[in-house]
Amino acid sequence: MPELPEVEVTRLSFADRIEGAEVLAVHVGKPLRWPVGVDGDDLVGWRVGAVQRRGKYLWLPLSAADGRRGGLLIHLGMSGSLSFAGRAGEPGPHDHFDLVTSRGVLRLHDPRRFGAVVWGESQTTGMPGKLLAGLGLEPFDETLNGLYVHERLKGRKVSIKQALLAGDIVVGAGNIYACEALFRAGIDPRLAAGKLSRPRCERLVSEVQSVLRQAMALGGSSLKDFKDAHGSQGHFQLATAVYGREGEPCRVCSTPVKRVVQGQRSTFFCPNCQKR
Repeated sequence: MPELPEVEVTRLSFADRIEGAEVLAVHVGKPLRWPVGVDGDDLVGWRVGAVQRRGKYLWLPLSAADGRRGGLLIHLGMSGSLSFAGRAGEPGPHDHFDLVTSRGVLRLHDPRRFGAVVWGESQTTGMPGKLLAGLGLEPFDETLNGLYVHERLKGRKVSIKQALLAGDIVVGAGNIYACEALFRAGIDPRLAAGKLSRPRCERLVSEVQSVLRQAMALGGSSLKDFKDAHGSQGHFQLATAVYGREGEPCRVCSTPVKRVVQGQRSTFFCPNCQKR
């Protein structure tokens, strides 16, 4: 599943090229998770603004000549990817949305159709408002610190790994990145979230940010399907310390990496380096 680094890498790969473009047509293929919520013909002539990201969603702001504003909220689902090219051929069986603009075609390719493109007058109204409600802080928000995380974790009996994945405290620590951040912070992923001390929360925030920065620098992770809008794959999966390395020696202490299942997701950790 494309996570925050992959979504941010995707944004950066086409945002500057599409900004300011005029919408020429909208083509919708097979249904995705929700209806788009707007007639594509009604968007012809609108202009694309600066593409933004919120969590794992992309927001394409649109404005009309008469002052009306809105936007398209895009989610890549389990296996989706966006491409942006001056010319796009006929859509294939897994191409489900085309935004044809004066600068190129933004196309959503999604074999499993868990992705979404939905219209809203803003990020806080309509379907976008519902989808974005409840998201935690962005990982590089200046207000994100150990004190904030420590306060939000108080009383939580769920494991710290599952608390990270929930996304209501901080967004972006998906499965791969949560495993790696917890390893770097020396925290056992099975530890009850409410038992994490403030100093360990400070360390965890720092390592979440470090892991995400590294992942974005490496173009994200391409385990199966992910490609950015240039068609390039990511390489973070080649640099993981624990994720996907069950039974292999820890890169720090040589203890075999263990795998457990938490909330139906695989968790990888070093039983020696990571403490409860």
